[in-house]
Amino acid sequence: MTEISSPPAHSPSPVPSPAAGPRRSYARSAADESLEDYSLRYAPHSFRRWSPLAVASTALGGIAYLADYAIGAGIVMSYGFTNALAAILTAAVVIFLTGIPIARACAANGVDMDLLTRGSGFGYFGSTLTSLVYASFTFIFFALEGSIMAQAFHEVLHVPLPVGYLLTTLIVIPIVFKGMAWIARMQSWTQPVWIVGLVAPFVILAVESPSSYREFASFGGTHGVGSGFTLMGFGLGTGVALSLIAQIGEQADYLRFMPARTAANARRWDLAVLAAGPGWVVIGALKQLGGALLAFAALGAVGEAKALEPIAPYVESLRPWLGAAALPVAGLFVVVSQIKINSTNAYSGSLSWSNFFSRITHRHPGRVWYIFLNCGIALLLMELDMFSALGSLLGFYSNVAIAWIGAVTADLVINKPLGLSPRHIEFKRAHLYAVNPAGFGAMCVAAAVSIAAFFGWFGTYAQAFSPFIALALAMALCPLIAWATQGRYYLARPNPEAGLVDSTDTRQCAVCEGSYEIPDTAECPFHAGTICSLCCSLDADCHDTCTRPGDGPVDLGLPAVREA
Repeated sequence: MTEISSPPAHSPSPVPSPAAGPRRSYARSAADESLEDYSLRYAPHSFRRWSPLAVASTALGGIAYLADYAIGAGIVMSYGFTNALAAILTAAVVIFLTGIPIARACAANGVDMDLLTRGSGFGYFGSTLTSLVYASFTFIFFALEGSIMAQAFHEVLHVPLPVGYLLTTLIVIPIVFKGMAWIARMQSWTQPVWIVGLVAPFVILAVESPSSYREFASFGGTHGVGSGFTLMGFGLGTGVALSLIAQIGEQADYLRFMPARTAANARRWDLAVLAAGPGWVVIGALKQLGGALLAFAALGAVGEAKALEPIAPYVESLRPWLGAAALPVAGLFVVVSQIKINSTNAYSGSLSWSNFFSRITHRHPGRVWYIFLNCGIALLLMELDMFSALGSLLGFYSNVAIAWIGAVTADLVINKPLGLSPRHIEFKRAHLYAVNPAGFGAMCVAAAVSIAAFFGWFGTYAQAFSPFIALALAMALCPLIAWATQGRYYLARPNPEAGLVDSTDTRQCAVCEGSYEIPDTAECPFHAGTICSLCCSLDADCHDTCTRPGDGPVDLGLPAVREA
């Protein structure tokens, strides 16, 4: 972000005359919305030009990842089929239910996961922490998926793994650079190849070795757990599977471009949001079980270590029909799958880093620069061989991610219906406190307690079920804190235009002089006029004048809060 000039630090500035020009101008990459994709803003109706089907297809294209195969295989090898089945299905139910309100809120309000979090109990700076949590999700899974692609390059082309890691990183950058438009085209063009590649090995296995399905159902793992159900195995397996709960954030990054819901498209809109939002986990759970099945079927031929790498079991599953061609065909499927998902990981990572640094530094050079940061961190993790520590890493991460998603979900499904928080999603700095203890406090406490449990401080069973502790605490504490504080920390000042979320009317920003739809603007006493949300975020001189009417929190007079 290049700021041409700034107003005085302690006195409101009059709106400049047209001859004076704007007081802030943006770098080309930040000003070009074909690249920027409203990375820090509400997505206006004028930009939501895709149909519900097109948005859903693009969002679902991002779940082509093969980490599901590795995750499912790892759970089954460690805890046996019975525990793995129960763990994967339980995690899928939790992810699906928590994803429904988040997906609908993002699609209806044109906001991404970061903006939703701000207005769902975390506050303007409180959601900075979740931006880091979300960014870590994107580069951790970028590294996992990149490792799988590098393994394919190594098997098919004999490319050294360190070189393969670099290639997997560089391939996606040009696609992600152009944002939603290019990603949507890529997802559409590669979808047929991916679908055929996804189904083929299971068809071949059913024809050539139908007994594998039956034998798989009695598999007791390779660690001596046995084929029966154990509470410890179920809990530990569920923790690994629940690490994918933050995937709803990547789905939301696309769902914010859903067109407005109308009477004419209501049914298509609802189905598209359900399928592309929480619906991803249905396919994800099937892929985890399918990856475990392929690993089991190939175990005798490739060994346990290779069975956990998706490329080797995939090749073995194709070999009966394709012979020598199995390896290059498998390599093609892996590369297509990983490009599809790592484009999403890199894109979502650029959004989360943009949100993080804009609040910390009051600068924004453009979303595209953060693509390189996210991909660079992922490349470092690949070179450090994080794939070998997959289970432990995801088990730890799930505690933090679940605490975050649990707190946001609690606000949407408990606090807002009960009137403990405003019914609208307020994401603008001009109306928010820096930190809201309802969501932020709930997440921090839940994450701290569950991480302590994860490291065994409360015994072995608490260790196995630490993700459930995170979810229960977050969902209980968020409404409890909101009730105790009377919802006062949700809004620093009322927004009289909160009900205009569907408005397409525009107003001119007094700082950059751009025109923005009303939901993306606020009235600024410091600049004596309307200000857009991005100029508001980047202002380092106003010292939050508009949200400091007194020394304490403001009672906004929410009727339901007074009743409580």
